[in-house]
Amino acid sequence: MSNNSKKIIARFPPSPTGWFHIGNARTALFNYFFVKKNNGELKFRIEDTDKERSKDEYTKDIIEGLKWLGINIDFSDIYRQSEHGDTYKKYIEKMISDGKAYISKEEAKEEGQRSEVIRLRNPNKKVVFEDMIRGEVAVDTTELGDFVIAKSTSEPIYHLAVVVDDFEMGVTHIVRGEDGIYNTPRQILIQEAIGAPRPVYAHMPFILNDDRSKLSKRKQGEMVSLKYYREEGYLPEAMVNFLAFMGWNPGGNEEIMSIEEIIEKFDIMRVQKAGAIFNIKKLNWINKEYIKKLPKEKILELILKRVPEEKRAHKNFEVVYPKIIQLIEERIEKFSDVTSIFNSGEFDCLLDAPKYDKILLKNITHIPKLLEIIDTIDESSFDQIGLKNAIWDFATEVGRGEVLWPMRVALSGREKSPDPFTLASILGKEETLKRLSFALGL
Repeated sequence: MSNNSKKIIARFPPSPTGWFHIGNARTALFNYFFVKKNNGELKFRIEDTDKERSKDEYTKDIIEGLKWLGINIDFSDIYRQSEHGDTYKKYIEKMISDGKAYISKEEAKEEGQRSEVIRLRNPNKKVVFEDMIRGEVAVDTTELGDFVIAKSTSEPIYHLAVVVDDFEMGVTHIVRGEDGIYNTPRQILIQEAIGAPRPVYAHMPFILNDDRSKLSKRKQGEMVSLKYYREEGYLPEAMVNFLAFMGWNPGGNEEIMSIEEIIEKFDIMRVQKAGAIFNIKKLNWINKEYIKKLPKEKILELILKRVPEEKRAHKNFEVVYPKIIQLIEERIEKFSDVTSIFNSGEFDCLLDAPKYDKILLKNITHIPKLLEIIDTIDESSFDQIGLKNAIWDFATEVGRGEVLWPMRVALSGREKSPDPFTLASILGKEETLKRLSFALGL
């Protein structure tokens, strides 16, 4: 298949040998931004020639991850390398017959090593290509020698397979990670050997840790997979925004941008050459901004999904839940934080009367006056503002810590909890007076 079309065609070709890597997710997004900005097409390919490590669950995870990110491409007819063995064989045999490659007799120096492989006849020349991000790149291929392109006529290695795939799919532009730049000279020689046109290349910078080491599963574990962030309750819009700004910036100070806005402003020439630091604090901040943008009913739904089942089953949950939504919303950066907050026991005092040691109270001297003040507050004003207005002057006069600490402990039974005005407003006047009286009794 020759490619005379002016239409930009890029590809995203992951290997299903592990959970969808966050770096691959960014590569997919940059390809998507690029083709959408230029009215092109992004094709999806599964590179599954590693039969031992390739698994259907990883393919499913990749596709689900792409859909979650909002990458709308055709998944109905997936190009799988494992299904194109005859195609590779045809190219290999033609290269051999044309004298571009040859069957090489090898000396088996160790057990399992092949006695025959197929090598490209290297023209030993300088390869020069223009990279959209890095500018002109020149490599003397002489040192590569006659490198291996297949184990046999039916077993191509990576370099030959991807060149054939790109040619067959009509790929015009290759946007990939910077580790791919070391493969480019070999692949250009193979392109020339099979008569394929040379695609335009763009090699993106690595994603790095704070110490500027490469993001890796060995160091970060599951945190390198997109699956981790989906399960942690990050919003897809926030992840797209975050990954887009890892190595690219439209200029200016704007940091929150939708995928449509990113596509509109995307210029691959503005992608930086230096590695991009994965800053989890920045991701959390961006995610928080997107949570604020959600409709209230959506926030309620997503928070409720993360409340542990035993808490939802509590007899008082339906009464307390609507009153603590705003408190939860203010504190979370991602929706898994909801589970952590409930599991910490921080809201247990709102579901059941607390049990605590009277030593924790430290000072009950001012509780009688608190009872007197709170008893005078009208039910219609029994909220955070009304409580603060009624109590603040007294607390300031005798010492805020002397008043507010015992009030908070009496209501929550905990050293750490929401402030006493918030607690009282949620518990209501009757329960607040009841708990303060109980503390005084201790």
